[in-house]
Amino acid sequence: MHFARSATFFCFIRGFREKKSPRNLVFSMISFIFAKYMFALLWGYGDVPLVNEQYFCKNRYIFMGLFGLFSNKKKETLDKGLEKTKESVFSKLARAVAGKSTVDDDVLDDLEEVLITSDVGVETTVKIIHRIEDRVARDKYVSTSELNKILREEIANLLSENHSDDNEDWDLPADHKPYVILVVGVNGVGKTTTIGKLAYQFKKAGKKVYLGAADTFRAAAVEQISIWGERVGVPVVKQQMGSDPASVAFDTLQSAKANGADVVLIDTAGRLHNKVNLMNELKKIKDVMKKVIPEAPDEVMLVLDGSTGQNAFEQAKQFSAVTNITSLAITKLDGTAKGGVVIGISDQLKVPVKYIGLGEAMEDLQLFNKNEFVDSLFKKD
Repeated sequence: MHFARSATFFCFIRGFREKKSPRNLVFSMISFIFAKYMFALLWGYGDVPLVNEQYFCKNRYIFMGLFGLFSNKKKETLDKGLEKTKESVFSKLARAVAGKSTVDDDVLDDLEEVLITSDVGVETTVKIIHRIEDRVARDKYVSTSELNKILREEIANLLSENHSDDNEDWDLPADHKPYVILVVGVNGVGKTTTIGKLAYQFKKAGKKVYLGAADTFRAAAVEQISIWGERVGVPVVKQQMGSDPASVAFDTLQSAKANGADVVLIDTAGRLHNKVNLMNELKKIKDVMKKVIPEAPDEVMLVLDGSTGQNAFEQAKQFSAVTNITSLAITKLDGTAKGGVVIGISDQLKVPVKYIGLGEAMEDLQLFNKNEFVDSLFKKD
């Protein structure tokens, strides 16, 4: 017990001396307090049972507060990231219902325009409007004051159709090891950065991560993912620029399997302008991976830049024509009013959004949670 407390204190002092920024000092202090209470919970003070139930009950609100601190930080990041989208949607919605007391055809026409101009997409917008029309017809009378509530419910229902479960943690299927994620997307959407941030989050969750630099076509792509590997502290399997991407993928899976990796992230080239070459390249990568791990890849993740709005829709459709997309990562949602693209793309592709990017920090790549997303979008200030 004394050794554990001494080790914790040593780590705190080391962090205090070596990382002098205010943010790191605060984090070190929080970590120290958290560790102190966890040791007290498990070992208590002095000769007590392994699980000190009485101590936990006495201090349960402290533990709840510490766990809530990290949860609140995530929620604040989401709220801030969707702020411009929320302001855009509801300022337009307020103008649409100004001076009107009931939801009629004119209000629905205005709402349709609001959703389309908020990058929800035409097909998804029409679907939402039809659902609201059905409710208006059924209830006979719907006031404009109820419109926000109804819109929220219909968007939540729409997201639920493609998101059976909300992602709560960074766990992976136990029967798939290593879990292989093939990452696709055009250049400039933040694909390699997303891979680096995913590697950080998985490693933080205790996973052993391997990266594969199979984008051998773009200049500096291998160097970029290598820098992320060094930054996060995970191995990167790579070859020279111009090498066969399938060969890189093969080497990556062999190394990952031999070294007991939990998750593998493989970068690929984003040459969407030549669909035939891209399709053949991705097919070859998949075929070669199956020689090492028959089930690979477990996931084909498409990375999209949320700030591009309708361009993201077009990219999603084109990539879906090239390969089978099983999950989406939508980046750069902070600082844009185009967050509605999350709703439309998921609905039209029938593919779940798994990750969203809400800032530059590594922690700002979050697991997508449909309930939290809708809560933030409709949150009243």
